[in-house]
Amino acid sequence: MSKRDYYEVLGVSQSASQDDIKKAYRGLARKLHPDVNKDDPGTEDKFKEVSEAYEVLSDTERRAQYDRFGHQDPSQGAGFGGFQGDFGGINDIFDMFFGGGGRTRGPQRGADLEYTLGIEFKDAAFGLSREIEIPRTETCDVCGGSGAKPGTKVDTCATCRGSGVQEFVTNTPLGRMVNRRTCPTCQGAGKRIATPCAACRGAGTVRKRRKIEVKVPPGVDTGTRLRISGAGEAGASGAPPGDLYIVIRVNKHDFFDREGNDIYCEVPITFVQAALGDEITVPTLYGRETVRVPEGTQTGTVFHLRGKGMPRLGNGVARGDQHVRVVLQTPSRLTERQRELFRELSREFGEDSHEQSRSLFDRMKSAFLGD
Repeated sequence: MSKRDYYEVLGVSQSASQDDIKKAYRGLARKLHPDVNKDDPGTEDKFKEVSEAYEVLSDTERRAQYDRFGHQDPSQGAGFGGFQGDFGGINDIFDMFFGGGGRTRGPQRGADLEYTLGIEFKDAAFGLSREIEIPRTETCDVCGGSGAKPGTKVDTCATCRGSGVQEFVTNTPLGRMVNRRTCPTCQGAGKRIATPCAACRGAGTVRKRRKIEVKVPPGVDTGTRLRISGAGEAGASGAPPGDLYIVIRVNKHDFFDREGNDIYCEVPITFVQAALGDEITVPTLYGRETVRVPEGTQTGTVFHLRGKGMPRLGNGVARGDQHVRVVLQTPSRLTERQRELFRELSREFGEDSHEQSRSLFDRMKSAFLGD
């Protein structure tokens, strides 16, 4: 399958300036980024196509090579990326073995940042909006990222003529070989700044502390990563900024435990409630709920409250369940009257042979109700 013309891919003309190419790439990269189009796997190939086109056309030397040879098949002995003399090809193979390098790849995208955000258990259930402050590199407001003092211009490096690399030609029995090295004059930048910007000292970027509003959706859990596009470090020479990743850490709750989207809790019940049955009130994230405890309930019995768990991330309607485990609470302090009643109950259980044949909780019911 033949490749599309790189200019066509970016939607620019062959005479487009580097700024036009950069602007076109930034717009398409934001639109086609795989993180933005998770439901459309086809955009990943388009994103790679756009990135490949920008990588070539943003490099002065590679663009000139492409304008001359296009996408000609390397097996024909010439063409873009082919086996040839002065352009790429075999010299790249020599670079791998002899340490060559310095090929410019255009402005580099800014680095991504990561911030750990601690939130409460209920915030994970209902979501929240919080303002954080992060240190990051930003484009210099004074020079607009050029690195030059306002009113002055940025000159093309005379040594490498803006390519950022120097070429060393060697004649060998195999032919004329070209080895590329990073330009020592401009350190690969391809430009020379005669009068640096006083604010950024010629770097084009400055360090700042920036306040950013983070919107945490319902259903997040410890380890959830939220991406804020373009909120990372500034890119070099006008390249797109990196992204900011918010890593969630949910604090423990005193009453609730969580497994996935389900919530678990333990509720104490009395000896009488377990024996005779009762209705108990159980706290949930969404208010109080009544749970019917049947007579004869054993300690450790679990009751389920459907839809009272955590929301499913990305789906505000669907929720997990709440699992309520009842635990028999033995009284630790008894009055003399209560002790006497328990002794009487014990004697009642032991003296009546008919009662012994009945279940424990049936006998307890009879004792308490006087049946």
